[in-house]
Amino acid sequence: MNAIKKAAKFVYKNPQNPGAKVLTDLAVAIETNTPYSLSQLYDLDRDVFDLAIGMLKDWRIDRHYLSKLRMLEIGEIESQQSPGV
Repeated sequence: MNAIKKAAKFVYKNPQNPGAKVLTDLAVAIETNTPYSLSQLYDLDRDVFDLAIGMLKDWRIDRHYLSKLRMLEIGEIESQQSPGV
């Protein structure tokens, strides 16, 4: 199970836990590409902190693959538009 799913499961099971709000805020910031204060992570329990770090790792990997896909799509579009290729 990836970190986002684990975090969602934690938030669902523990909605009153302060860490749930921190994870939710982090997920929103990742999804919307908005600034996020990392100092919020400081007070988290170790397990919740690890979930947050896992979310960041998953996001970074996803962004890396997404940028590669975009490059391939652009290359494909350009090759289709080039005459005589």
